[in-house]
Amino acid sequence: MSAMLAELLRQAQDEGASVATLRGIAEEAGEVAAARALDRLGLSDAGAAKDMAELRELLAAWRDAKRSAVKALIGWIARMACAVLLVGLAVRLGFGGWVK
Repeated sequence: MSAMLAELLRQAQDEGASVATLRGIAEEAGEVAAARALDRLGLSDAGAAKDMAELRELLAAWRDAKRSAVKALIGWIARMACAVLLVGLAVRLGFGGWVK
């Protein structure tokens, strides 16, 4: 895209347009395109910044919850592995007779 814009700028400069005018046109076109994209996403109203902040908070909370759940799962797996290891050692060392 930038190569095409550079080519258009070169072409217009060859035909007599000033670089400042061309840059102004390109900047304006970029702003119009950005506004159109935000409008299509539904983010062009006054409450969009607040909505995005809330979405970011929600996403951060989701990531924290997911991280906590994974840590808890790993903790439970480690505890279960230790318990199985202890039971195995108890049976191997002859302490199985204590349990009836």
